[in-house]
Amino acid sequence: MKSSRSLLVLNTVAAVAILIAVYLALVQAPEATNVVEEIRPAQRIIYFHVPSAWISMVAFFVTFIASILYLRTNNVRWDIWAYSAAEIGIGFTIAATVSGSIWAKPAWNTWWTWDPRLTTYTIVLLLFIAYFMLRGAIDEPGRRARFAAVYGIFAFLSVPLTFMSIRWWNTIHPVIIDPSAEFGLGPGMSTAFFFSLFAFTILFVDLLANRIMVAWDEERVAALREALTAN
Repeated sequence: MKSSRSLLVLNTVAAVAILIAVYLALVQAPEATNVVEEIRPAQRIIYFHVPSAWISMVAFFVTFIASILYLRTNNVRWDIWAYSAAEIGIGFTIAATVSGSIWAKPAWNTWWTWDPRLTTYTIVLLLFIAYFMLRGAIDEPGRRARFAAVYGIFAFLSVPLTFMSIRWWNTIHPVIIDPSAEFGLGPGMSTAFFFSLFAFTILFVDLLANRIMVAWDEERVAALREALTAN
């Protein structure tokens, strides 16, 4: 009962934070002055694109840590954390990819380009989709969790590669937090940008808490079904 109330509070806080972020991004934040006038409206998508990309990487990092903890403890709790975070990470990766494409069309005159950042990010998405394909191919829970944990650890290695790609290679993808960059944050944009990062982080915590609760319910149902079958 107490956990349900806590989850309700977290749901409410996340919803309010996202609504404030939307207001700041679409109403309060000024238009970017460091880009040509034609793409200034599209520039506002950075308040959703960058936080989505950021949260996807945070989610996969949670999968990485939880996978290590599962291999150390063999506790099903950490397997639940790992795949719950991976599910959310995939969702935010798709959101970041779609929003990035919407911005790329007016900015680069194309929906997609095989830029190093976009290419490595696509690899991240495919690796974690394969994570669930692996889980679906193994029936025995303990064996499935062990294989998934090992795979999740190695799959995460693609995440820092993606993060550093715009610093290691020649890329057209902007470094948003660099105010001197062509598509960086202009005057007055920082408040909305960093609040959006904060709001999306709260949203991630909320989604993860809800997904873990559902996962525990699924575990209980599976255990009950197994007990009934045995009898």
